[in-house]
Amino acid sequence: MKNITITGVPEHFNFPWIKLIEKKPFKFNLTWKEEPKGSGAMIQSLQNGETDVAILLTESYLKAKVEKLKAQAIGYHVKSPLTWGIHVPSGSEVTDLAELQNHPFLISRLGSGSHLMAFLLAKQKGWALENLKFDIIGDLNGARNSFATNQPQAFLWEKYTTKPFVDNGEFRRIGSIPTPWPCFVIVASHNALENHTEELKQLQKALYETTASLKEEDTLAEDLSKHYQLKLEDIKSWLKDLNWATDPNMEKITLLNTMTILEELGLIDQELPVEELVDLNFVKLT
Repeated sequence: MKNITITGVPEHFNFPWIKLIEKKPFKFNLTWKEEPKGSGAMIQSLQNGETDVAILLTESYLKAKVEKLKAQAIGYHVKSPLTWGIHVPSGSEVTDLAELQNHPFLISRLGSGSHLMAFLLAKQKGWALENLKFDIIGDLNGARNSFATNQPQAFLWEKYTTKPFVDNGEFRRIGSIPTPWPCFVIVASHNALENHTEELKQLQKALYETTASLKEEDTLAEDLSKHYQLKLEDIKSWLKDLNWATDPNMEKITLLNTMTILEELGLIDQELPVEELVDLNFVKLT
């Protein structure tokens, strides 16, 4: 029996994958792997053949694709933006965003969303991009350990995931920054696209059906709150702005605009034809 491995962050965005895999609706095995280190680590897993499918931040995928990642998007997973909380240690003296340009940003990995979004923040604030400093900490727990020193530093991460650590006094949020693009894409390795085409088509269809049905469930907020140990009021607030994808449509102009922003930030050195970013056997470009 064939096995397809899917990797994603252990966060509330991926609840439809959890529910789909619980159903076991296929004549092939699905393995769900959680990667707390984020998109940079998942890109490495795709490169190493350790996963067939990864749920990546759009910006991280596009940067990796320009850098010759042997994978393609087979659809969006989340079409709404991701809101990144901008955090400092609760005991640090930093109170204003402008102060962050003089202190290191904690990032999970080079090429990760936490890395790329620091550049977007700096661009928006008019800071010198070449002066940004970074410390690699691996994941959210790495940031918590670093913040325990109360040294002036910053950490960008999805604001609801970090909310428990804001509430308990480990983190202090001094701002937020949304992505100007849809936040998560479903990316399959070239090997998986070649050898598991029909299975991936079944998987994509079933995911979108699962997501559509979840949106209609009255207990969705309660289920998410329980599964991810987040406050119910926080989940309800997050759901108001959430738009899980339920079809394979991807807009050309959105992908082009995202590449343009990344190029302006100096994060990619060229823009690819949109058709190279997606597998047209799965995606309908609009």
